[in-house]
Amino acid sequence: MTRVFGIRHHGPGSARSLRTALEQFRPDAILIEGPADADPLVGYVAAEGMSPPVALLAYVPDQPAKAAFWPYAVFSPEWQALRYAVEHAVPVRFCDLPATNVLAAEDEPGDRIDPLAELAAAAGYDDAERWWDAVVESAADADAFEAITEAMGALREATERGMFTPGTATATTETPSPEQPPDQERDSALGDRSATGGAGGEAVEPDDEPPSTAHDESTSDRPRTDDAAIEIDTNSAHAAAESRVPTTRPASDDLSGHAAQRSASDNPARGDTVGEAVGLEDAECEPFGIDAHTLRREAYMRQTMRKALKEGAQRLAVVCGAWHAPVLAGKLGPATADTKLLKGLAKAKATVTWVPWTHSRLATTSGYGAGIPSPGWYHHLFTETEQPIARWLTKVAGVLRAHDLPVSSAHIIESVRLADTLAALRARPLAGLAEVTEAVRSVMCAGDETMLRLVASELVVGEVLGAVPDGTPTVPLDADLRARIRTLRLKQEALSRNLDLDLRKEREVERSRLLHRLRVLGIDWGTPTTGEIRSTGTFRESWVLRWRPEFAVSIIEASRWGTTIRTAAEAKILDTAAREDRTVGKLTAALEVAFLADLGDAINGLITRLESTAALDHDITHLLAALPNLTRTLRYGDVRGTDIKTLTHVADGLLVRICAGLPGAVTGLDTEAAEQLRTQLDAAHTAIHTRDDDWASGEWLAALHRLADRDDVHGALVGRAVRLLADAGRIDESDSTRRLSAALSIGNTAAAKAAWIDGFLGGRGLLLVHDRQLLRLIDDWLRGLGDDMFVEILPLLRRTFGAFESGERRAIGQAVRDGGSGASRADENTTFDVERGLVAMRTVADILGVRV
Repeated sequence: MTRVFGIRHHGPGSARSLRTALEQFRPDAILIEGPADADPLVGYVAAEGMSPPVALLAYVPDQPAKAAFWPYAVFSPEWQALRYAVEHAVPVRFCDLPATNVLAAEDEPGDRIDPLAELAAAAGYDDAERWWDAVVESAADADAFEAITEAMGALREATERGMFTPGTATATTETPSPEQPPDQERDSALGDRSATGGAGGEAVEPDDEPPSTAHDESTSDRPRTDDAAIEIDTNSAHAAAESRVPTTRPASDDLSGHAAQRSASDNPARGDTVGEAVGLEDAECEPFGIDAHTLRREAYMRQTMRKALKEGAQRLAVVCGAWHAPVLAGKLGPATADTKLLKGLAKAKATVTWVPWTHSRLATTSGYGAGIPSPGWYHHLFTETEQPIARWLTKVAGVLRAHDLPVSSAHIIESVRLADTLAALRARPLAGLAEVTEAVRSVMCAGDETMLRLVASELVVGEVLGAVPDGTPTVPLDADLRARIRTLRLKQEALSRNLDLDLRKEREVERSRLLHRLRVLGIDWGTPTTGEIRSTGTFRESWVLRWRPEFAVSIIEASRWGTTIRTAAEAKILDTAAREDRTVGKLTAALEVAFLADLGDAINGLITRLESTAALDHDITHLLAALPNLTRTLRYGDVRGTDIKTLTHVADGLLVRICAGLPGAVTGLDTEAAEQLRTQLDAAHTAIHTRDDDWASGEWLAALHRLADRDDVHGALVGRAVRLLADAGRIDESDSTRRLSAALSIGNTAAAKAAWIDGFLGGRGLLLVHDRQLLRLIDDWLRGLGDDMFVEILPLLRRTFGAFESGERRAIGQAVRDGGSGASRADENTTFDVERGLVAMRTVADILGVRV
């Protein structure tokens, strides 16, 4: 005896009904829709450490980016079938096309109709989800499968005869439907990723089913798990299918011939009934039918069934998408046609394994073809059989309390009452997600949609991350990563989590190195961020950790670089550095990452590559861009314990070349180029100052002094050089004032004078607040300008003064209003009380913890 159970993927009602049906049927063999070459992995279903949601991952070893996923949650009917088989020692295997064929196949369109939408519309429902919920999900009834198979059989016959066209289903609204039409889609191959490992760049490609129709979540039902649900009407589904009267033309033979032959041979009477119901004899139809890929999949399923029966199965259970059930039920017939259909299928070498998955990746919003909008809600309904509504609302209260919302036990009680009342008014046996959501909105959130969206994100969808056993087949790189995670006591979580690292502790340093190495490999588990703990030193790092399922493919892709995380990162960063398009700036950035990740075996190679590239690069702007990265790298030795001596001669050589080439680089620049170079000079000056090396500082300031003494260089650069020298104490206040006076003297154009001032001040208005002589010089110059000159330089001056802090601008305005004189500058006769000053200094030192 063979029984075919047509299920709906990721449907808790289908899962519960299937489990009941299997316990009643007691099969001696089970076939489940899924890649046939995943059979060796069935044993891991009951292994310790296996916790759904999980997914079967198939990939091409030589092209790991070419991959496919088959996800399962605890409420997926297929997973319940696997669990039943393992728990009862029943032989079980997958019966769909092997991954070797799936990964080798060209992209093919799936069936272009939505079966549920068609059946729901025929039954008078404007929402497919309401119909499915009323007929199947609300009733955990093992007898529902026969009715669904019968209804799908009638619909397939109508499809094969060309009676449906795309777009005849119910109209869509904003929210995606909870589940796909009865056929599981696969998450498609992940394409190339960006340098940051953008996981968000995943492409999702349906296997054979159309996107589901959408519905309004606020008015639709959701699956329910009460045992006292309504009894299913076994005739309603078939009657609904027969009452649908489309106005299309018959399908062409090349798409529907084989399927039509199956229908005619297996159920000869049904074709006449449906034909009479829809008036097929008088319909004008267009070519349409079941797509070729679906037909091949179903042919393979039948071949697998024949094999199981031939091996002695007496009570065979087949678990598949309901859309396939009609062509698998009944007598199988000769295998000749199926063999011919499967002949010559393309193949690719494929490896299959289990990987963790998340509820959010089961959601429709993730792009998954068979996605559902509320995996967290479905999981709750399937696992909480006693008082599911009260327990759900208790969870909601917990989430809101965690976000500092005052939610009491009275709120929960009133929410339960309101949800139950709404369900009774709508003649539903149990409150669904729509009723619960309305109760939460009204009672707990007081109409606040922002808090309601928070509940939807954290509970209705949820971010549960599954787990697989340690012994699951994997690449050595993944095994090394798992071992490192255990050693460092990190946890892979689907929700974002902040991690602050104190790099003075050995374990924290190792955590930092691991996260940096993973980023080198394109696995962005951690993203650097600004931590809540403020620190100006280099001993602290802050990260945001979030594990995503697609990292499983990224790890496999990265395994070609090595068998451990460290060796793989070293090999990849050296390979990247060896490319011809690597500039000095990119190489210094790579070197900085290598020190952060402690890639010791790669550092020497990077330094050699940097030296050779810098020797051939005569563009001073490239060298200036590289200097800050290199200087930051020199700072890490004190904190991370890395040897940075090998970098010293590289940094020194780079600085010598910059100082020697700077005079030529600043000559003949226009305003735009001068402003860009000024930004690089600022960054280089800050980097050299941070390095705190007397020789390096002396060389750099000497080069700036030579620049400041020239009168053939753009004013923005000369003004900035004077300002940097003044800040460093190389020129005194009187010298900088003299230089400003010379720049504002007769002989220079107004634009040149304005550029000099912009370079000199450059966003630092505090200087004018405290040095009134400089302010008086600028004020006198501005007041002496003619109208035309003032209008010409006004935009530049506005940009210069607009960059000052608001307090600085107010202080400058106050000083100008007061005549630019007074108070700031100390009079020569001013005397100071040294004793009082020392008291203040000691107090400040005590506060700062400095010994004086």
